[in-house]
Amino acid sequence: MDLRRSRTAGWGRVLAAVTVVGLLAAACGGSTTSPAASGPGPTSPPASAAVTDAPPGNLVAGITSDADTLFPWKATQFQSVAIVGTIYGTLTELDDKLDVVPGLAESWQASSDGKTLTLTLRAGVKFHDGKDFSSADVKFSLDKIREEATAAVAASSLASIEEVQAPDPGTVVLTLKNPDAAILAGLASINLAMLSKDDTEEALGKAPNGTGPFAFKERKPNESITLAANPGYWGDEPKLATVEFRIIPDETSIVAALQSGNVQLAVLDDPLVARSAEGGGITVTKTPQLAYHVLQLNARRAPLDNVKVRLAIACAIDRQQVLDTAALGEGSVTGPITSPAYRSDPTARPCPTRDVAKAKALLAEAGLADGVTIKTIVSQGEYATSVNEAQNLQAQLKEAGITLELEVMEIGGFVDRWLAADFDAAVALNGGRPDPDTMYGRYFTSTGNLNKVAGYSSPELDELFAAGKTTADVTARKDIYARITQHLEDNAVWVWMFSSYAYTATTAGVSGFIPMPNASLQYLRTTSVN
Repeated sequence: MDLRRSRTAGWGRVLAAVTVVGLLAAACGGSTTSPAASGPGPTSPPASAAVTDAPPGNLVAGITSDADTLFPWKATQFQSVAIVGTIYGTLTELDDKLDVVPGLAESWQASSDGKTLTLTLRAGVKFHDGKDFSSADVKFSLDKIREEATAAVAASSLASIEEVQAPDPGTVVLTLKNPDAAILAGLASINLAMLSKDDTEEALGKAPNGTGPFAFKERKPNESITLAANPGYWGDEPKLATVEFRIIPDETSIVAALQSGNVQLAVLDDPLVARSAEGGGITVTKTPQLAYHVLQLNARRAPLDNVKVRLAIACAIDRQQVLDTAALGEGSVTGPITSPAYRSDPTARPCPTRDVAKAKALLAEAGLADGVTIKTIVSQGEYATSVNEAQNLQAQLKEAGITLELEVMEIGGFVDRWLAADFDAAVALNGGRPDPDTMYGRYFTSTGNLNKVAGYSSPELDELFAAGKTTADVTARKDIYARITQHLEDNAVWVWMFSSYAYTATTAGVSGFIPMPNASLQYLRTTSVN
């Protein structure tokens, strides 16, 4: 695979370098490897996706829930994001150190003022249906993502784009309203995947059609999703003939399937289950994640529209206790930003340690001395620690006169309620990003496409996020995002709790898979199995 570095203007180089250095430091400190350690019914792939000469090797990966969508622009559920990430391609990519590297764009050049970005596309790339990939598809994709009617979840990452031009089939020119230090990392998100201009959301929901290393083969709702190797992939041809994502609702059952040989790979999030998998020919690799566990508060609903109520909740929680109870202490207490180069200081908050007396005093000041009830949604099935987190939070907050009324639901219903902002509070696991703008700009700016979900914005945050986008100097950017962190914590916008690990379990004979801190499964393309 060609991973030649692209020529960029200063802000592009600076961003990539800082990302690599920050992540290397984080990885060296925490990552270890244990040596023993909805949709329609089955459909056929496009004719060109059929694989007749793929090398041997069929991998079964265990996952806990079915993908709620296979349309990349709207994928938010972790399983959906992971699966579509192997089917579709993006203009840039992130390597295993989260450094920005070429994807469908093999190089790029920024103008001296940072307001024009010219991308040179790879030649000879084809979609799985056999159609050529060109600049017309890029223009179509970027323009559609930016349309409000599309409801793309990462639309805010393209907010700086004023115009997309396709002067020839191999060139795309982005005219920006202002320099954007985050755009190269942003373009690597699978939520900004490149689609064929001839495809529709309805068609892709039934039979995805991308440029990635694997092509859609078959779907059995609530049972499995099977992909086949794409022999025309622009990079090195995948070593696996097929990848089947088999839905096994319980992680303990996935481990049993690994031990029996019915499953060869799984990414676990329950550390106790991961420990039980070690040995007997199963290797478990522990990888620190950018994702963060959080109690989201909807500040547009009473009584959470009162900052003193939100601060009372934040002060009444011992985050380390939540981590210890739900995840056996496997992880670290976190502030809002988990991006390695901009990581927040979790002690820089109004109550760095639990203070029940202060929580009660804040409730009294808010006129709620007799207590308050907060209806809270909790997912079940997507990640293993959610219910334990919610129950521990419930017990802690009760001591301060705050009642969490828990509504536990399956992941599909949770995602629907979450996207509609139909909750007072939500116990959630949100994905992190290597750049804090793409991580939070879509949430906490007044024009962010997920601001409805975030439940909070302010003129100060709008100004700070705008400054963070346009600032090239690394030190200055760090200061800006430190101020954003302070604003989020001082206003108890959400209650950030902890970041944890992913545990990749593989059976003997599986090799070449590289776990990613952003939970991507992109390195299935380099994986083989005997």
